[in-house]
Amino acid sequence: MALTQRLEFRQSQSLVMTPQLMQAIKLLQLSNLDLSAFVEEELERNPLLDRASDGPEPPVAGEPAAEGAEFSDPGSYGEDGGGDASDMGTSPGSEAFEPGQEDWLNSDLGSRTEIEQTLDTPLDNVFSEEPAEAAARAAQDAAPTAYTEWGGGASNDDDYNLEAFVAAEVTLGSHLAEQLAVAFSAPAQRMIGQYLIDLVDDAGYLPPDLGQATERLGASQADVDAVLSVLQKFDPPGVCARNLSECLAIQLRELNRYDPAMQALVENLDLLARRDIAALRKLCGVDDEDITDMIGEIRRLDPKPGLKFGSARTQTMVPDVYVRPGPDGGWHVELNSDTLPRVLVNQVYYTELSKTIRKDGDKSYFSDCLQNATWLVRALDQRARTILKVATEIVRQQDGFFTHGVAHLRPLNLKAVADAIQMHESTVSRVTANKYMATNRGSFELKYFFTASIASADGGEAHSAEAVRHHIKQLIDAEAPSAILSDDTIVERLRESGIDIARRTVAKYREAMRIPSSVQRRRDKQSMLGNALSAPATSSDRSRDTAPA
Repeated sequence: MALTQRLEFRQSQSLVMTPQLMQAIKLLQLSNLDLSAFVEEELERNPLLDRASDGPEPPVAGEPAAEGAEFSDPGSYGEDGGGDASDMGTSPGSEAFEPGQEDWLNSDLGSRTEIEQTLDTPLDNVFSEEPAEAAARAAQDAAPTAYTEWGGGASNDDDYNLEAFVAAEVTLGSHLAEQLAVAFSAPAQRMIGQYLIDLVDDAGYLPPDLGQATERLGASQADVDAVLSVLQKFDPPGVCARNLSECLAIQLRELNRYDPAMQALVENLDLLARRDIAALRKLCGVDDEDITDMIGEIRRLDPKPGLKFGSARTQTMVPDVYVRPGPDGGWHVELNSDTLPRVLVNQVYYTELSKTIRKDGDKSYFSDCLQNATWLVRALDQRARTILKVATEIVRQQDGFFTHGVAHLRPLNLKAVADAIQMHESTVSRVTANKYMATNRGSFELKYFFTASIASADGGEAHSAEAVRHHIKQLIDAEAPSAILSDDTIVERLRESGIDIARRTVAKYREAMRIPSSVQRRRDKQSMLGNALSAPATSSDRSRDTAPA
């Protein structure tokens, strides 16, 4: 076969992703916080883009003028409107001065000596300062009239900010650093202590290897251990521990309860987690009553003492859509206007610039700014319309959930919603990402309403996976301590209710809800039942030897 070169014409269709289209698709999956940050960047970058609320509003006709405005009345002056200062306020009908005041102003007060004799005091005691100086001194000596003056901020009530007076939140690191400054005086010990405090996490724990403190600080292991032993006595009790057993041991020593039996219990917490009470009783060398009291003391301790102090602030979830019951028995769906950035294209500014711009580069730059600003306004409007359309269809499909609860949640996928609103599945997937809906049953992510379907045992309508999980949780919550339901028993109960499900699926849903196995639940509920029955007969004081280890 010979290889030759030739020219051919082919006609084909393809979807070209312009930068504007790619950015519009990206806007769909942004959360309200990310969208606000994106719009802020565009406002800083684009001079033709303005917030809808920017700029002073024009005055409305018929409204009173703003406070502080001053007006001059020509009638208060002379006939020519230019009278001197002595003529101000003396127009006919004016009562600015009472009778006799004008005569007092025109009278001669006499010499300085005569005035001092009349007042019976030197004139400096009466008029010791100039009026301006006296007013300034009085203003300085006067007590602040606004809270902002104490803090050095503006005294205008409009600028008053209550958050400026909120005390700073005390963190665990700062609380430990204050105690460190009192506990040690040697600079080397303070350096080691501050290094260890910086390693403490939010729960109050240190890493097991202490971050290779001896290598990084050039200190001996004995010096690090000595500082660590002091840090473990700081408040809160249990802080600076390297594991859970050490944390509980520190708190028990603080309570003078760390005897040999309690030490054996703390060193075998894995047996306590498995509810192997018989093995624990044998290791500790105590009877049933003592082991119950010891476990109760362990439960009253704080496994994460550092969480009492401030940590990173969590961002409150703000819903994008509100769903409220309608007057006709349906549901009213509306967007949360607080999460929608409102921006406008400043056409007036662009028109003024077009008249003065002469350089081609400047014209091209502002043309691009106008195009980008116009596109952003349209993209934000299209995004809001798409979210509302998808949310409305979700509410229509899941009407049973909003009316009766989780048990009536229907199986739903992206294709069903996309076909109903005539959009692509990928568009629906982007819209439902990072979006939340506030309903009469709580706030849910839009993806919560998309659940897999589980076949019905009798051939009827399929069940939602979320509804099945809710049913499993109800069965486990209602089980008696003497009749714990195994996974096989739960499968049988669900099939009796018309739900065809496999045992491994039940185990997967149970583990996803963090529900322990039937063996662990039996131990937990029997232990709780035993504690409840023995609580009235148990004495508050134990006769066991409590000598510290």
